[in-house]
Amino acid sequence: MMENDRKNDLPIIQWYPGHMKKARELVEANLKLVDVVVELLDARIPAASANPMLREIVADKPRIVALNKRDLADEKMTKRWLDYFCAHELPAVALDSVTGKGTRELLALIEKAARYRTERLVAKGVAARKARVMILGIPNVGKSSLINRLAGAAKAKTADKPGVTRAKQWIRIGADVDLLDTPGILWPKFEDREVGLKLAFTGAVNDEIYDMENVAHLLLMALRRDHPERLQERFKCKDALPEAAEELMEMIGRKRGCLLKGGRIDLEKVQHILLSEFRMGKFGKISLDAPPLDVPNEAYGG
Repeated sequence: MMENDRKNDLPIIQWYPGHMKKARELVEANLKLVDVVVELLDARIPAASANPMLREIVADKPRIVALNKRDLADEKMTKRWLDYFCAHELPAVALDSVTGKGTRELLALIEKAARYRTERLVAKGVAARKARVMILGIPNVGKSSLINRLAGAAKAKTADKPGVTRAKQWIRIGADVDLLDTPGILWPKFEDREVGLKLAFTGAVNDEIYDMENVAHLLLMALRRDHPERLQERFKCKDALPEAAEELMEMIGRKRGCLLKGGRIDLEKVQHILLSEFRMGKFGKISLDAPPLDVPNEAYGG
């Protein structure tokens, strides 16, 4: 998304509140109770939303990747990511936790991945039991909405604010699957500034911990560079788009009537409009991450 020589000019965005450490400890303490782990990623940013600590935490536990919010991501790019995971022998599915698309495929993958362990337990004389799964993901990736969809009821707490899920709970999500719900977890430091920026764009980090004006400007310029026609359509602009972020923000403010006394543009309101509408997919299906061309590193950034 950003040129390499510009990455050092990006803002440093970090967010690792105290409850994140407790969340990791909770996951590690209960991992032995489950047969398989589902890593829930944002389909728009599969690399940026992949927790690099997860491989260390999960170890050799069977793992499935679920790309949520597929309705907001570019379909061709999502297909490329699914092909990438398949090539690396990692079961993956794209889904939409709001409508339920892809959830049946996910349940089938969970049952298949857990079957080896459950059958081995039976062979050892242990009474047959349901498959047990844990879904892990960063805050605001849609984990609670997915669990509610799988369970068929509002079993997990949901909110737009990142980090709402707190305590663990067992939830029935299928005829033969029980899920251990755990909080969303981030990692202590985003080594790549672009990762932190993409997490800010998509709402995975708290809006209060970064300079919203700077982030909104960077998102606006990225859209202008990669999807100018989406901006023109969304804000009904027939003329060529201004080149400077400040002029673009003022144009949007005028188009949306974000005016203060004296005719000044309410730039803070424009920033909120831009970020919220991007997160809701009002600019169309946009992906910010492409799959790497080589073997994956500790996350999925290549």
